Amino acid sequence: MAGTILLRDMLHDDLEIFFKQQLDNEANWMAAFTSEKPEDRTVFDEHWRRIMADASIMRKTIIFNGQVAGYVSKYFDDGRAEIAYWIGREFWGRGIATSALSQLLSVMVERPVFARVAKDNLASFRVLEKCGFAIIGEGSGYANARRAETGEYIMRLDH
Repeated sequence: MAGTILLRDMLHDDLEIFFKQQLDNEANWMAAFTSEKPEDRTVFDEHWRRIMADASIMRKTIIFNGQVAGYVSKYFDDGRAEIAYWIGREFWGRGIATSALSQLLSVMVERPVFARVAKDNLASFRVLEKCGFAIIGEGSGYANARRAETGEYIMRLDH
């Protein structure tokens, strides 16, 4: 990886870039469990309005060489800390997700922390594995981006 990767507090202006990034069909296919209608700006704006208003969510914009590359976040689901991230496809394959997630995990106090990943999303699986996550189970759910039931790994980081 050549370049500087920084996390900063998310700004409202970042949402325009995130919206454009999540319109990418290939990125949606890889992520699998995405919005039913990624092109619906109203749904996108409402989703992010809730995220931005929720003080319990740690949300960071990923900056790569001065450009917004995506985001990484920590939120709670059923009382469990979980992480999520998104990297714009033009930034894939550079170690950005691994570095950004490592940076987020270094400032998080919650353990264990959980993540979910589509079984065939090998790149994202490797990011989680490199950051210390291990498979603790499997599941499946309807993946909007694929319009099909899709298998997933449930992963956990304990330390």
